[in-house]
Amino acid sequence: MDVSFLGGPRPQRGVGVVAPFDFALDRELWRWVPDDVSLHLTRTPFVPVEVGLDLARLVSEHETLGEAVRALTAVAPEVVAYACTSGSFVGGIAGERAMCEAMTRSGAVPALTTSGALLDALTELGVRRLALVTPYTVSVTRVLEEYVAEAGVRVAGCAFMGLTRHIWQVPYRDVVAMARQAVGPGAADALFISCTNLPTYDVIPQLEAELRIPVLSANQVTMWAALRRLGTRAVGPYQALVRHLDEPAAARDWPVLPEEQQEGWT
Repeated sequence: MDVSFLGGPRPQRGVGVVAPFDFALDRELWRWVPDDVSLHLTRTPFVPVEVGLDLARLVSEHETLGEAVRALTAVAPEVVAYACTSGSFVGGIAGERAMCEAMTRSGAVPALTTSGALLDALTELGVRRLALVTPYTVSVTRVLEEYVAEAGVRVAGCAFMGLTRHIWQVPYRDVVAMARQAVGPGAADALFISCTNLPTYDVIPQLEAELRIPVLSANQVTMWAALRRLGTRAVGPYQALVRHLDEPAAARDWPVLPEEQQEGWT
């Protein structure tokens, strides 16, 4: 069979992603990515430490990030994202900026982090009061609260799970329960669900419909910011942050679907 008419694969633009060694949600990241963009993922080396402040510091050392970014340069991404929330807020705003600078030096491409992307998203949406949901322990959660406050955003409510491992196994029902606990009536302009290892894609539009505020998540803001650097848009139906300009504002009020129709809901 003559297949010459196919002309070869479509050109792809690349986003490099550095993730912690225990990151388990590669497929979720891809769900925000349009067809003409490829993700190139690499992971930091394994360290035998539970999720906490020590691990956040270890996986975000400049030398570790630099080696990961240099490995990604072989496939020539146009931007590199460090997909770890705690690892990028543990040093505060100055620490996050230093990480971006270190990655850019190592790969000669623009770099961003999840926590930096969060602050960009809050600015984009004009958020001054933020509710937080985290899977972390109290100590890690408090550092996130300090990071947000450093950016001039008031924490209007918070709920955390106290987990130190297997965060990617948390079901959507637990995320929903935490969101309802964190968001008081009229108290917050938006909700942020932290941790790139916490599944959120399907639950975002459902929570926006119920809470009537934008719902942001770690993986969502990371992909939104990375794709924006490419001059393109993330794919996320009925998500306020990534809603297309020609999509009506009322789309965030899409009716809640039956739970059995949502991937991983139960």
